[in-house]
Amino acid sequence: MKMDFARGTKAPSFSLKSTDETMLKLSNLAGKHGTVVVFICNHCPYVVSALDDMKFEAQALQKEGIEVIAICSNDPIKYPDDGFDKMQQFAVQNAFNFPYLHDEDQSVAQAYDAQCTPDFFGFNSAMELEYRGRLNNRRDGGTGLSRELYDAMMQIKETGKGPDQQLPSIGCSIKWAD
Repeated sequence: MKMDFARGTKAPSFSLKSTDETMLKLSNLAGKHGTVVVFICNHCPYVVSALDDMKFEAQALQKEGIEVIAICSNDPIKYPDDGFDKMQQFAVQNAFNFPYLHDEDQSVAQAYDAQCTPDFFGFNSAMELEYRGRLNNRRDGGTGLSRELYDAMMQIKETGKGPDQQLPSIGCSIKWAD
C-alpha cells in the first residue's frame, strides 16, 4: 500500500528476514530516540561509495539511541547481485553494523515510497517521519563534509522535529519487479 510520505507520517510496520536468517520487526528494531530506515542494494555505485560513511554514521547514531536499519527491495530476478544470498555476503564483506533486511515482495519499499538506493528516512521516537534526505554532501565535491543525516537525527532526538531544509538523496532507482 503506497502512502503519501509527508513529514509526520507514521512509519509503516514490517517484518522482514535479516541477512542472519532471523525475522525482524520494525517495532523491535526502533531506537529509543529515533530510527533511520535506509533502502540500499548491493550493486549500486552510489551505495557502494557511501558504505564507509553509512557505517560511521550508524555507529555514531547508535551511541545516541538512534537505530539504523537497511533494506534491500530490488528485484533479484532482474538483478541477481541483489539476491538474498548476495545480500548475506555483502553484509559480511562490508562488516555492516546495522541489520540488513530483505524486502522480497517489495511491499515495504512501496509502503515507504522509496525511490532510489540509498534513500534515507529519519523517524523520531514516536516513529513519525521527520527527515527524508541525503547522507551527506560528499558527492558535491566541495570542501568540508556536511553530516546531514547525523545532524538531522540529532535535531530530531532533541526536538522531535527535523530540519526545514532537506536535500533529496541521489542514487540508483529501485529495481521493481514486473
